[in-house]
Amino acid sequence: MKRTTWKTRLTGLILSVAMFATAMGGAATKADAAPAADLQLAAKSAILVEASTGKVLYSMNPDVPLPPASMSKMMAEYLVLEAVKQKKISWDEKVPVSEYAFYVARISDTSGVYLNLGESFTVRELYNAMAVVSANDATVLLAEKIAGSEANFVQMMNKKAAEFGMKNTSFVTSSGLPANELGPYSVQTDQVENLMSARDSAILARNLIRDFPEALEVSKIPRFTFRPGSKNELKMANNNWMLPDLPNYYPGVDGLKTGYTQAAGNCFTGTAVRDNMRLISVVMGTDSKTKRFVETKKLYDYGFSNFKLTKQLDKNVSVKGFETAPVTNGVELNVPAVTATEVNMLTKIGAETKFTPTVTYQELTAPIKQGQVVGKLVLKEEGAKDTDYLQPEDAAKAGADLVAGQEVEEASWIRLFFRSIIQFFSNLFSSGTGN
Repeated sequence: MKRTTWKTRLTGLILSVAMFATAMGGAATKADAAPAADLQLAAKSAILVEASTGKVLYSMNPDVPLPPASMSKMMAEYLVLEAVKQKKISWDEKVPVSEYAFYVARISDTSGVYLNLGESFTVRELYNAMAVVSANDATVLLAEKIAGSEANFVQMMNKKAAEFGMKNTSFVTSSGLPANELGPYSVQTDQVENLMSARDSAILARNLIRDFPEALEVSKIPRFTFRPGSKNELKMANNNWMLPDLPNYYPGVDGLKTGYTQAAGNCFTGTAVRDNMRLISVVMGTDSKTKRFVETKKLYDYGFSNFKLTKQLDKNVSVKGFETAPVTNGVELNVPAVTATEVNMLTKIGAETKFTPTVTYQELTAPIKQGQVVGKLVLKEEGAKDTDYLQPEDAAKAGADLVAGQEVEEASWIRLFFRSIIQFFSNLFSSGTGN
């Protein structure tokens, strides 16, 4: 971004040593257990994940903390969307430009929409500028609006990262700009760059689009106009060149966030969907704007040509051998158990994949409502080795809910009394027969 200083060189050296040490220490961990594919990526780290299952399809140094630059803004996007949902701010609320936002807009070689003192913009206008063209000035203005100061907002970012289970992430600025390159607004800290691993970036991306799918409606906009119709109108292209009518267009891509600083190199967290399967990709530390998309294309080509989601069961159907769940104190002794949703599994294209069902029922006491969760179905791939998941809980959550296919009313005390007598004599005779 700016001229190389001894501090920048020292930071780069420290990051390089950390990357090497982490890579060596994690060489034998499960994080590298993703299917071996020689993609020859020209990047420092990368990961490819199927979004619905959390299965890692490819990884390279996925847990090395590296500068993410403007990919940090995915967290800012999440916090803005959360604040709107919680009615702390509104989309149409006007935000006057602060001195800090005005200053950030004029730092050389940075992205922005050149906010001016005396101007005001809606939260929606600022969010779109942040999400589409990575505007640093719009980002810090939103941070100040939500938290009162960027420092407070950064605390929110780090707290949310911890909630998401992002174990190799630490934010020092809202925008991803280095903390020591903000002039009078620089932060005095030993860590001058935000840090985030490829895995953490994928975790953040998945939380963003899962909790706020409307984020994709903005991130997929290929061209953007700021201050439309005014003398200071700005027409800009999305920094994600994999969108339609841009240099590296790739069918199915609808997000998500690029990043660049001198320390970070060129980074990209992307997402694409085909045939109802969504992939999330991260590449960090490539050597040019175009290269980050070229390397991402390799990931998508690999993912979409080798994997697919295959329907195993329809919604509202029973699992063979596990048709009913036992019920205590009900008019009926059992309740039909059916799938809550369509059950899809990730399979390898061209390979015959078989799954063995396992069902665990909850302890059920009447009354039972139709549609109430009664158990969990897990489909275990026969012959499969350990699978790397984006997060440990993805493995624990793998499967589908089973729900009650009908209501079961609570039995009267009289019915329960006679049932207990019948059960007593049944047990008595069974015991006698055994002698």
